[in-house]
Amino acid sequence: MILKFLDRVEETRRLKRAFASREGTFCCLYGRRRCGKSRLLQETLPAGRAISYVADESEAALQRAALAGSIAGMIPGFSFVSYPDWNSLMDRWLNEAPRGAVLAIDEFPYLAGASPEFESVAQKTVDRATAKGLHIVISGSSQRMMQGIVLDASAPLYGRAKEVINVKPLEAGWILDAMHFKSEGDALAAFAVWGGVPRYWELASDFDSTWAAAADLVLDPSGVLHNEPRRLLLDDAREIAQASSLLTVIGQGCNRLSEIAGRMGKPATSLSRPIQRLIDLGFVRRDYPFGFSERDTKRTVYRIADPFLRFWFRYVQSNRSRLEMREKATVQKEIAHDFPHHAGQVWEDLVRAAIPRMEIAGHRWTGAQRWWGNDSHGKPMECDVVARSTDGKALLAGEVKMRVAPRQAQTVLDDLKRKIERLPAAESVAKVIPVIFAAEAGSAAGGACCVRAEAVLTALR
Repeated sequence: MILKFLDRVEETRRLKRAFASREGTFCCLYGRRRCGKSRLLQETLPAGRAISYVADESEAALQRAALAGSIAGMIPGFSFVSYPDWNSLMDRWLNEAPRGAVLAIDEFPYLAGASPEFESVAQKTVDRATAKGLHIVISGSSQRMMQGIVLDASAPLYGRAKEVINVKPLEAGWILDAMHFKSEGDALAAFAVWGGVPRYWELASDFDSTWAAAADLVLDPSGVLHNEPRRLLLDDAREIAQASSLLTVIGQGCNRLSEIAGRMGKPATSLSRPIQRLIDLGFVRRDYPFGFSERDTKRTVYRIADPFLRFWFRYVQSNRSRLEMREKATVQKEIAHDFPHHAGQVWEDLVRAAIPRMEIAGHRWTGAQRWWGNDSHGKPMECDVVARSTDGKALLAGEVKMRVAPRQAQTVLDDLKRKIERLPAAESVAKVIPVIFAAEAGSAAGGACCVRAEAVLTALR
């Protein structure tokens, strides 16, 4: 099923403004694969004056012929000539293209890989195109290469882009528009598997349920997404063994740097840079308790940020041999038993992300975080969500649950109030507001604010 074009309002506005400019422009799109870069180009390239070319891993001569064929749709006879190099091809395009024409090269890293000299050719082309009122846009899934091509101060194209757009996964709320669910709980379960990658949503839409889609697309060794993490890492890591190992160890529950290093048999100091690279790519995140700084490395923990990768490294990586031996049904039963825990962690992440965008109990809130450590009595304690109001006068302390039945609500509230009494951060504010976040709730207990999945997902869009 082909999904309708979702969100991307700001990205669309920026690209259309660039392509409408009387002066020539150079734009760059980058981001992990399957997030909709090509679709964004399709939706924004001006009809009748755009050339769209998708590069591949072919030899340079074959790519020049293919690009010339695409340009021939705008400039008749352009493909009748055999171009010996990129300079000759781009020179002709610059000389004959009508003012306002757009040249879009998708998967640009493939072209740059086949023709290393093309970056320098592109620099000259961009400079001349600007003066002639022509537009160039490049796109690529290798975040490392695209950033190096455009954002590295030593790169030929550095400083020339009018728009540099990182096309990220869609936020969770858009999954309700993309797929049809019977309940918000079903939507959360789907997001816990697919994350915000629109192509994954598109593939899953052809199945009757999230479980059926996951079994066929992810768990089955012949499934389209069974080896997806390897493809993602090949796009962006010079050497994927260490990156894959880090994701495996973190995905299986080692969250502190010392634990990760011990599991991998390496000194902790050697892992800081590769972990930071995974953070920069959006694959891993660094967490620390509310009220503490990320520089407090003793309290820092690392978690896989992307729900799909978290699902894959938690359930697929550890069962690859069994899945290859056709034990998919058994593995699927084991996953189903543990999945509520995985989905609950994703739900907590969504709650924390949504709080700064919501008004709760008459207040707006700053960034929300988990809190863990010793309480005011010196005993270990955790609180799912803590946030400070924007005016600094109130504190939100929340408990996050997938389900709260009516008969359980008062117990959950009482437990939360006891935590608040021992929460160190609560001592510095006049008012602490207890909030229960329940994806599927019966009714809230008296005196407690209850926020449900519908409100959270609505905020995340």
